[in-house]
Amino acid sequence: MTAVVSTPTRPDSASPSAPKSAPPSGRATTAAGGRVARRRRIRPSSIVLSAVAVIVFVLSVFPVYWMVNSSFLPNNLVRGSVPHFFPDEFTLRNYALVLFGDTRTPFLPALLNSIGTTVITVGVALVFAFLAALAVTRFRFRGRRSFVIAILVVQMIPGEAMIISTYRLLEGWNLLNSIIGLSLVYVATVLPFTIWTLRGFVNGVPAELEEAAMIDGCSRTGAFWRITFPLLAPGLIATGVFGFIQAWNEFVFALVVMSDDSAHTLPVWLRTFVQANTTTNWAAIMAGSTLVAIPVVVFFLIVQGRMTSGLVSGAVKG
Repeated sequence: MTAVVSTPTRPDSASPSAPKSAPPSGRATTAAGGRVARRRRIRPSSIVLSAVAVIVFVLSVFPVYWMVNSSFLPNNLVRGSVPHFFPDEFTLRNYALVLFGDTRTPFLPALLNSIGTTVITVGVALVFAFLAALAVTRFRFRGRRSFVIAILVVQMIPGEAMIISTYRLLEGWNLLNSIIGLSLVYVATVLPFTIWTLRGFVNGVPAELEEAAMIDGCSRTGAFWRITFPLLAPGLIATGVFGFIQAWNEFVFALVVMSDDSAHTLPVWLRTFVQANTTTNWAAIMAGSTLVAIPVVVFFLIVQGRMTSGLVSGAVKG
């Protein structure tokens, strides 16, 4: 008769298929709760910064809101001592006076003069500034450093100091009361800053990208248009916005160069509402200021999406 001997199993040994024991649920919940609490903890500095940002935003937006709000109010309420924060007596008479009034220069010719001057200024300034920025950044030639210093020196000279010489120069060229003459003045004013800004954008694009594209079979021109130019497009748009705002809002040179009523730009046209012998219609001025600001807002809304897009487009292949 054979005896069967059973081997006792150790309590701490387990078969490979036995499930592992889970950690205590209470400890895991406590650790997870601590992590969530740390994530949800709000720093006092962030609250202060958020409050400051809200205050700055309100202070920046309120003048624009007050301008638009006043444009829909009668002039007697705008000139009154009681402020009206909402157009409780809504009227469109101010806009009708601005657009169709026959007591001053019409709005449409001034709008066309401003559009023509601004388009010529932005287009010519971007072309010359782009070529100059490429030459200064990509090529090494004698006088390059002196050219950059000259740009800074010209930028420091106030434009008002050159009004008399500019007027005499345009008068000798028979370009007074001309969109071409005013555009030349604006291009000379905008060009130094535009060159300096585009120089930073061009310098930020490595020349090795063009060399890599040329190794892949592109010509120098093809490498520039396919690789470098898309990377520089945001810089062109940013400087174009600056040139647009500068040319659209400029007042002093437009007042001196465009003296005829038919040649007024919008800032000079807006000045005609202020007269010495009559009471100033501030409601109409607010309506005209709103109309002057609309093209700038529309232009910025169109290009603002492209100012940041394309910063690295075309830099990585495949």
